[in-house]
Amino acid sequence: MPSTELVRIVSRSSPMALAQVERVRAELAALHPGIRTEVVPVTTSGDRWPGDLAALGGKGAFTKEVDQALLDGTADLAVHCLKDVPADRPLPAGTTFAAHLRRDDIRDALVHPGGLTLDQLPPGSRIGTSSVRRIAQLAVSHPHLETVPIRGNANSRLAKLDAGQADALLLAVSGLERIGAADRISEVLTVEAMCPPIGAGILALQCREDDTRTIDTVSGLGHHDTWREAAAERMFLHVLQGHCNSPIAGHAKAEPDGTLSLRGHVFTPDGKRVLKAHEWAGPLSPEDLGTSVALTLKRAGATELISAIPH
Repeated sequence: MPSTELVRIVSRSSPMALAQVERVRAELAALHPGIRTEVVPVTTSGDRWPGDLAALGGKGAFTKEVDQALLDGTADLAVHCLKDVPADRPLPAGTTFAAHLRRDDIRDALVHPGGLTLDQLPPGSRIGTSSVRRIAQLAVSHPHLETVPIRGNANSRLAKLDAGQADALLLAVSGLERIGAADRISEVLTVEAMCPPIGAGILALQCREDDTRTIDTVSGLGHHDTWREAAAERMFLHVLQGHCNSPIAGHAKAEPDGTLSLRGHVFTPDGKRVLKAHEWAGPLSPEDLGTSVALTLKRAGATELISAIPH
């Protein structure tokens, strides 16, 4: 790509999102020395809305304005946290994912000012999170703890914790690392203790389908195993057709020998009922693996469980 070409990168304007863009810019510069990039920050409806995301329609609250900047030609490349991109419907017409960056840590972390772990927290401790996935799992593993709704980007949530609005927070390890706040982590939870969201730790690069110049420029940043994991997870969520109030979790894992597996969980909001499945791809494609795990859970009653949750 000629160094005189410019790639305009659109992203949410939060500190974490901008840090993610800087990672992309750095990797692009290493791949294409002399490349020129420009950041186009936008504030999404999800960033502006202080209440329950379900009132905004939930899905896509953090991506609509980013997508629009891409579609109207204001930007050439969008950087998304894949977990924020709805999987129950296709990408906006005319766009495609050009690359999935190597996956970061998929685990959740506890942030407690005194450095306590979940098991050490006294009964009634207030855990700040608005994630139905985290709330459901915490209700089972630590029913003596309370959850309090807390929204905003990671920096603002940490500020709310410091202001006493919660006793501890549950946040993504990768997010804390991206904003340089990994030192705030008091415990990293295993995926068995807190199954992650679909797309956890993955940055996806989205382009217009007809923009072959940009697609060719950024495709070299793609990580094949991360793409395989993402494809399996997103098809799993697509087949389940969950809504914003349905706690769904899962993660695929590509092994060094090439094998791919997928764990999927569907919970009731109180966590008292959970459906689980774990399968290996074998000869299946990642998408077929995601479909198979979702159908296994559907046969176990996932559709009825999801439909019974108000939204």
